Amino acid sequence: MTLINEVLGVFLATLRDVAPIVVVIVFFQLAIIRRPFSHLKNLIVGMSYVILGITFFLVGLDKALFPLGTVMAEQLTSAEFINPSTDQSISIAWQDYMWVYIFAACIGFATTLAEPSLIAVAIKASQISAGAINAWYLRLSVSFGVAFGIALGTYRIVTGTELYLYIIAGYIVVIIQTMFAPKLIIGLAYDSGGVTTSTVTVPLVTALGIGLATSIPGRNPLLDGFGLIAFASLFPIIAVLSYAQLTDWLMHRADKKSTKQGD
Repeated sequence: MTLINEVLGVFLATLRDVAPIVVVIVFFQLAIIRRPFSHLKNLIVGMSYVILGITFFLVGLDKALFPLGTVMAEQLTSAEFINPSTDQSISIAWQDYMWVYIFAACIGFATTLAEPSLIAVAIKASQISAGAINAWYLRLSVSFGVAFGIALGTYRIVTGTELYLYIIAGYIVVIIQTMFAPKLIIGLAYDSGGVTTSTVTVPLVTALGIGLATSIPGRNPLLDGFGLIAFASLFPIIAVLSYAQLTDWLMHRADKKSTKQGD
């Protein structure tokens, strides 16, 4: 009964949250555009699926993803795992958290690759560009960017360094890359940084950051636990721009070789 009551409460909260969207769409369709909805039955069914999906997803977050991220962070940072010896005089350095960095990179890569919003953007980009932008390669480059960003973010939590230093340095790199990157990819690269912070990635990454800051001595979960999402948004931009620049360079190199062979 407790689970049923919890699901019902989340369902009602989801209805309340979705209601403003429905009101805005209905108002503009009927009062501004002044046309009836086409395929009204399909719209109602689809909206019902959305509400039910959000409800079960939010319950799943609370029951599985958030606890999973927290437990993994606690286990990987426990003194028994990092320092299995009985000698407590051995100090723990940032290098001892190597498995934390590896886990963060793997979980960042896996969750981003499965991110529905990224899949949708990649498919649309491939369709609009007539195949010039490969959807799979775009997803891979974004996933590698998130993996590196999350790993670097966990390193920041472990060492306790300031967040703004990484963000400033990262955006300086982005600005320089934007000046030399192909114009076709610039807007898509910036959007790719936003779609990574969505339904699958955010819960696990947030739980990992908070759990990590809670488990490491001297870290404040409120000050150090958050900020991983910023890394997950920034480094995909760098990765996609790098992928575009590398592809452009390889194409120019191939063209030069073919021109020389033709001569």
